[in-house]
Amino acid sequence: MKFIPQVDDYVRWKTEYVNVEGWVYFCDDLYITIETGIKPKPNCEYTKIERHKYIHTLLLCFPKQWKELEYVYTRKNRYAETLEDMEVFIR
Repeated sequence: MKFIPQVDDYVRWKTEYVNVEGWVYFCDDLYITIETGIKPKPNCEYTKIERHKYIHTLLLCFPKQWKELEYVYTRKNRYAETLEDMEVFIR
């Protein structure tokens, strides 16, 4: 059965050139992004209301590379701070 990545899946991508793991942050027919890191966004003196609170580091993965992904699990709650609170499960 072919794995088709979905948002909130946790995946590992291991090849000769890449060895990362993270959450699928965006999914489309053309590519997915894998979130490999996150850090708090510094305050901006020019913005009155900060809509985005974090800086996300994302890696592009195209459909021809999806066969190199290993599915680990899926989360129900993306806003939780621990795996237990995320309520991870196997799809």
